[in-house]
Amino acid sequence: MRILVVEDQRKMAGFLKKGLQEAGYRVDLAQSGAAASSFVADNDYDLIVLDVNLPDSSGFDLARQFKSEGLTCPILLLTALNTTKHKVMGLDSGGDDYLTKPFEFEELLARIRALLRRQTPQGQSTLRYKGLELDLLRREAKRDGVSIILTSKEFSLLEYFLRNPERPLSRTQILEHVWDTHVDNESNVVDVYINMLRKKIDAPFEKKLVHTQVGFGYVLKDLTCSKP
Repeated sequence: MRILVVEDQRKMAGFLKKGLQEAGYRVDLAQSGAAASSFVADNDYDLIVLDVNLPDSSGFDLARQFKSEGLTCPILLLTALNTTKHKVMGLDSGGDDYLTKPFEFEELLARIRALLRRQTPQGQSTLRYKGLELDLLRREAKRDGVSIILTSKEFSLLEYFLRNPERPLSRTQILEHVWDTHVDNESNVVDVYINMLRKKIDAPFEKKLVHTQVGFGYVLKDLTCSKP
């Protein structure tokens, strides 16, 4: 899952990025409204964590702008403004949730999980495809009832596949949604991790689900269902 954090205070921004990355999210960081607009124009995000007090704009105005431009991902507003009036302003501007500073990081993670669940069909907390199951709350994976131990990056990779079943995904798309921006597009890191994931979710089972799209990337698909 890819998250954009918009926070101008360097220490807080670093804290948020580090914590979210350790929780398994792919994080971009913008320290101004202008930078945030540029990131949103160039990338697709699953969620935006948006500070209200930015040096060049109001988070309220920025949320309103994003929503008016057709942004569909949830926006979690962060601010020290804790009156009912400000909370109403934030939600009316396009924010999907509102968290006041200071806050416990576990609460931030819980709110992020809740917002992301709303983006899955019927608010599901478990993604499923052909016997594969990924519990987003417990961060557990299973196939045909058998538990599978995944690293944080493998979990994020499988989550991206399960959110896009039967859709071919290019290596660039996978890099942008699962890895940090410093990873070189020419790197073979995607292929390496696909191979590691296959050994866990495909190799022990008769039916293979992760397939190579020659010259493009990979797809999570049950090919037996496509045969006449």
